[in-house]
This record gives sequence, structure tokens and C-alpha cells, in this order.
Amino acid sequence: MAATHTAIAPLMTAEELFQLPDDDYKSELVEGELIRMPPTGAEHGDTAMNAGFLLKGYVKTHDLGVVSAAETGFILKRNPDTVRAPDAAFIAKSRIPAEGIPRTYWPFAPDLAVEVVSPNDRFDEVQDKVAEYFTSGTRLVWVVLPKTRTVLVYRSFHEVRSLGASDELNGEDVIPGFTCRVAELFA
Repeated sequence: MAATHTAIAPLMTAEELFQLPDDDYKSELVEGELIRMPPTGAEHGDTAMNAGFLLKGYVKTHDLGVVSAAETGFILKRNPDTVRAPDAAFIAKSRIPAEGIPRTYWPFAPDLAVEVVSPNDRFDEVQDKVAEYFTSGTRLVWVVLPKTRTVLVYRSFHEVRSLGASDELNGEDVIPGFTCRVAELFA
């Protein structure tokens, strides 16, 4: 019997991912494998923008660092490379390289990662992202659930609390002094 050979796609690097042409897909890299996602829905986009807007205003006013919008890549792992793009993210001022904000991907995990769950997201995949963030050095993750108007606040992969629309979301020691009502993410 003849042996069959299956072609295996070569692993991609973060640098190769960055050079891909814009094709209207959000792309991430997971252990060197390209993951392509179609554009998100309107509810997802509005919620992600609200989170970024609220964070950006506070962080800029208090000169605490940088808030990145969706599609901004963070290299979480090398060899093989993992590049994730949270829906919003915060990088503390003390971690910004001396030469400034990189033109390519951030070379490390964000201090805060915000993931807005879309109707087509599988929760186990979202959990995988949360685990990757913490393994890579992220200190706080907010998983925003528009369907239930709740936020899961992770201090570690195993330390999580659920906040409802009337609860207060805060930046804890990652973004000191930042607060907003969860409902503001869905306004």
C-alpha cells in the first residue's frame, strides 16, 4: 500500500502576519497557525468601542499609558508565535519602550485585555484566550458578554467574578482609580 502524504502548512511568524495584505478579516496567530475571523457584528463593535472610549479618556487624562483599539496585535509567545488582538487593551506607561509605541505589534502582553464575546464565539475559545493572556503576563482580563449585559472580571485564570449591569467595574491596581458602571459598556 502506498503511503499518503498530507501537506502541512508552514508555521507563520508574527512578522509574516504583520505583512499580510488587508483582506477584511481579523487575523490572529495561535502557535504559528493563522486564525481568520470575519468582521464582527454591530453590537460587538459598539460595545468594544464603548470599552475603549471609557478607558482611553481616563488613561489619557491621568497619563497612565496607552489604550489600544481592537485589531492591535500583542505577541504573547514566540517559537511558535502567538499574536492576539483583544477588543481593547491597556499598556502601562512604565512598559512603553523608550523609542515609543511600536509600528508593528506590541512585543508583550497587555496589562489589561478586554474581550467582547460575539454571538459566534465559542466560550471555550474565549477561555483559551484568557489563559494565554495570563500565561503571557496580563494582569487583568475583562470578558464582556453583551447578550447578558455582564462582565466576567479575571484576576487570574481561576479567580473570576461576574458583574451585572448595575455593578461597578474598576481598574483595580492595573488602572488605579478607573471606574464605570457595567451598563456604560452597553450604552
